[in-house]
Amino acid sequence: MRVVLDTNIIVGAMLRDGGAARAVLRLCLQAEVQPIIGVALFAEMEDVLSRADLFRKSKLTHAERQELFSAFLSVTQWVPIYYTWRPNLRDEADNHVVDLAVAGNADYIVTQNERDFAKMELQFPQLKLATAAEFMELWRKR
Repeated sequence: MRVVLDTNIIVGAMLRDGGAARAVLRLCLQAEVQPIIGVALFAEMEDVLSRADLFRKSKLTHAERQELFSAFLSVTQWVPIYYTWRPNLRDEADNHVVDLAVAGNADYIVTQNERDFAKMELQFPQLKLATAAEFMELWRKR
């Protein structure tokens, strides 16, 4: 199964002990699902993960977060985007996630921000949207 993890899933996995976001990340690291990544999502993740104030309450040090991110990147498949669909999400900055999912033939976008993704003008019927908790529930039932 191919998935795009939104940045908020990676951040959530690094901020909270346990939880669905961490479980989804674990599935990726154990090669149970195939995460895909592209230039824009990589740049966004790298930027957000470098924000010290965001991780003030994290139990992970900066070095540990970098090591975990590197481990995640080692199992991702790099997908170039040759065409942008511009699905017109409420947050224009999230359009690249849909472009990546379509280009990489992803089955799911896993995000905690379903509200913005659910209202895209251009629909892709084969692409499903799920929060980390919803994805884990679907994963257990398969």
